[in-house]
Amino acid sequence: MNREQKDYILNFLEKGIRFDGRKLDEYRPIKIETGFSENAEGSARVIIGDTIVLAGVKLSVEEPYPDTPDKGTMMINAELMPLSSPDFEPGPPAIQAIEIARVVDRGIRESGSIDTKKLCIKKEEKAWCILIDICTLNDDGNLLDASALAVIAALQDTKMPSYNGKVVDYKKKTKETLPLNLKKIPTSCTVSKIGNHFIVDPVPEEEEKVEARLTVEVEEDGTLCALQKGGDKPLTAEDIDKIVGIGIEKSKELRKFL
Repeated sequence: MNREQKDYILNFLEKGIRFDGRKLDEYRPIKIETGFSENAEGSARVIIGDTIVLAGVKLSVEEPYPDTPDKGTMMINAELMPLSSPDFEPGPPAIQAIEIARVVDRGIRESGSIDTKKLCIKKEEKAWCILIDICTLNDDGNLLDASALAVIAALQDTKMPSYNGKVVDYKKKTKETLPLNLKKIPTSCTVSKIGNHFIVDPVPEEEEKVEARLTVEVEEDGTLCALQKGGDKPLTAEDIDKIVGIGIEKSKELRKFL
């Protein structure tokens, strides 16, 4: 981004608005759709402005890890599709994809959203493994929050497949199919710092100017369950205090869509 573009964005922020007309703490329109995939146990599509992210959940029966013999597991993978941005390339996961998967994973784990002990079928032998795939369809900024919303919505949509002790029947779907009960529903709000200003839901032009960001994971009662720092520049204690306050407040807004 050239100097003129940077000044253009900062001039707007100084006036308390964004160059697209939004307030500093205002999200673009958000839409969540669930159940779009018949082959996944749970699925969701999240649209924030022109950013579109898909999340799908698949369950399989695996042997538990030796250090957690009475617990099931969860794995999250993020794929940044080249069709969603000219900056994304095919091949091994990019650093941004790895970061998205880890940040989303951390919020779910630290909140205790999934009771992994209830995923255990037989100690040391069999347990459910939750595999979650995040796929970008269009990147117009703020993939972190869009991905986090998509994963939680997909988990809420998840139904357990039929299992007779030997074979998992993915095709058998009845009214008695049990949902994947979530103990908590964490929401994720990423607050970015540009100059002395704090914004949410940045578009790509703003993301290029972001100096630091902090992803705030919040439970239903406002309890913090995780924080994840990003960006090249440090944040002061005062910055973090302001960001956490914004994150907690905006999480109430995001939760209404789940």
